[in-house]
Amino acid sequence: MQAHPVEPSPSLSPIHRQTRIHYLEWPTVPKELGRETIAISAEDARRLAVARQHLAGKLPAKAAREHILSVVRDLTFVQWDPIAVVAPSHVLSFWNRVGDFPLADLEKLLWDEKKLFLHWVNFAASLVLTEDYPLYYSMMKRYPESIGMSWGSRKPNTRKFLVENRELGKSMLKQLKNGPMQLTQFKEYKPAKSTDGWTPGSPVARMLFHLEMKGEIMVAGHQRNRNIWALSEDFLPKGVVKKEILEEELERLTVQRAIRALGTASAREINYYFPRGRYQNLKEALQSLEQDSTIHRVRVAGVQEKDERYIHDQDLKLLESTGDDAFQPRVSLLPPFDNLLGVRGWTKRIFDFDHRLEMFFPQSKRKFGYYVLPILWGDRLIGRIDPVMEKDNRRLLINSVHAEPAAPRDKEVSSKIGDAIQRLANFLGAREVVYSSRVPAPWRSFLH
Repeated sequence: MQAHPVEPSPSLSPIHRQTRIHYLEWPTVPKELGRETIAISAEDARRLAVARQHLAGKLPAKAAREHILSVVRDLTFVQWDPIAVVAPSHVLSFWNRVGDFPLADLEKLLWDEKKLFLHWVNFAASLVLTEDYPLYYSMMKRYPESIGMSWGSRKPNTRKFLVENRELGKSMLKQLKNGPMQLTQFKEYKPAKSTDGWTPGSPVARMLFHLEMKGEIMVAGHQRNRNIWALSEDFLPKGVVKKEILEEELERLTVQRAIRALGTASAREINYYFPRGRYQNLKEALQSLEQDSTIHRVRVAGVQEKDERYIHDQDLKLLESTGDDAFQPRVSLLPPFDNLLGVRGWTKRIFDFDHRLEMFFPQSKRKFGYYVLPILWGDRLIGRIDPVMEKDNRRLLINSVHAEPAAPRDKEVSSKIGDAIQRLANFLGAREVVYSSRVPAPWRSFLH
């Protein structure tokens, strides 16, 4: 069927107008499915995403450890990165979503209460929920066969490495029976340069990665940003569920987690978001979930793409509410590895924002800076700042501020950006905020 959208009342502002969901016939859907496609605006897709990612609404009056867990539960993971030009990326991700929180709370959740643990989810170290251990355990038990086809030669190369270095793995596990160890403490360790800049050069370092992916070891602490490794059986709480989920059901579960974290997502975006490159039968999982109406096809106005896009059935009510007074925009200063930015193609398609990690570029090729924080206002990414926290001087230096071409220039928005930067400075313990002259003219009166 085709429903006709109702025009919003002129008395309602764009922030508060009522969301309209209507349905389109989808001629390419097999008739036996009998499914319709939900048509929504790009604004609705953005608002659903920021709502699902805890980036809209009021911040908690007082951040508690349960707020941190709630963020990880809805995002599924938060990428861990210790680079502290401003603050570690994962710290900034939580700060944007829960407000000022004691850093000790995160440490307690990791090392004392063990409600979080570190695992390579998307071929990057990430904070994940211990309650989700069955998801990871199932992939661990099938590793390296749980690596998906999209990672090309990684699976056969891993098989080969594990066979050729079987005795090394056995020796390392035996050494860990005597207690936790750092990389350099293994008797076989010898420093070696990486051949590609990403893969560890040392066979011991490579084996640590694979033993973690197999679930035999895990990070049990840190010392000066160096991992301390332990046997999983020694570190994990006794009550952790070690249940292997069948591959078909596992993919149904992970697909839903990815879609809900992103609001709407295509197969490519799901595969890249969570768990990256680990799907064996993604197409079949999507068909199964659509067949029982757990997910629905959705078309976002103005987004040109070949792949079908999906929304979770449980988020339809939330989608309806994104256009009324329940949607409360705020300013967030997103870190480079934030979940809203992690799937670059999705961020470009849904937010029309091209996020690049310029820290990996030579200085001559950087357009915005080294450690750039995109500025999120409501449901729009409107600019970027290039900050540095000078710990010795206890000041937050803003090297530059950049506005997107269509960014609002009004005083309200610029004052809110200034307030957010000041809140960040307070959280970091800075005594002052110092701006360079590289600030867009319309925002300059509040950013100086």
